Amino acid sequence: MSEVDIDSVAHTLLAAYRSGITIPPLTATYPDLNVDHAYAIQQRQTEIRTSAGAGIIGYKVGLTSVAMQQQLGVDQPDFGHLFTDMLYPADWHIPTSAFLQPRAEPEIALVLGHGLRGPGLGVTDVLNATAYALPAIEIIDSRITDWRIGLHDTIADNASSGGFVLVNTPTAIAGLDLSMVGCVLRRNGRIEHTGAGAAVMGSPWQAATWLANTLTARGVELAAGHVILTGSLTAAVAVCAGDSITIALDRLGTVTAVFD
Repeated sequence: MSEVDIDSVAHTLLAAYRSGITIPPLTATYPDLNVDHAYAIQQRQTEIRTSAGAGIIGYKVGLTSVAMQQQLGVDQPDFGHLFTDMLYPADWHIPTSAFLQPRAEPEIALVLGHGLRGPGLGVTDVLNATAYALPAIEIIDSRITDWRIGLHDTIADNASSGGFVLVNTPTAIAGLDLSMVGCVLRRNGRIEHTGAGAAVMGSPWQAATWLANTLTARGVELAAGHVILTGSLTAAVAVCAGDSITIALDRLGTVTAVFD
């Protein structure tokens, strides 16, 4: 795939955000699309968005749990960028019109106290760099029609990102075993899914370590203040106007998103 193709696909995906019209799977149009092409497309979109004024405030790890891999038909994790215009405060009324095919996921967010750059980072390095943890709701979305995605489609589409919701009450990580954190996801007061931190690559620390080393291999450094969304603890649930999603995480608290 040439640079011209990468630029064209990046603009096509960005245009879908603006028009609200989804596109066919990229892998159907470009059967030779590979992981490097897909990340190049994601990076080109990042360049366009940041040049238009959006800031990068962190990264997300996607497809970390068996539940999400099975739901989306993929077999390995990926990552995407978190931009300033993707962040919503807890209990905020979120316009569903800002998304195409939104789904909500329960996540554990980590906020870094200092930067991370490998290679060869271990869990202890990530733990020592983390300032605190927060409960989070990630709003995943896809520019690909009917979520008919493969791994390369979702990578190119910024890991199927849409937005995320954070509370402003941090939890200290000392003595906190994130693999044992239990999760309840409610939609409109009804329990939809339950899970635990161990669903995320064995532990959210493992997911964050994978991210830090993967970014390092691509010449990117995680900086102090960056948010890491470590992956969904359960399968995602579709949301529409009028829905309220509440995530309760043991020892971390709750976070609610209301969709208008």
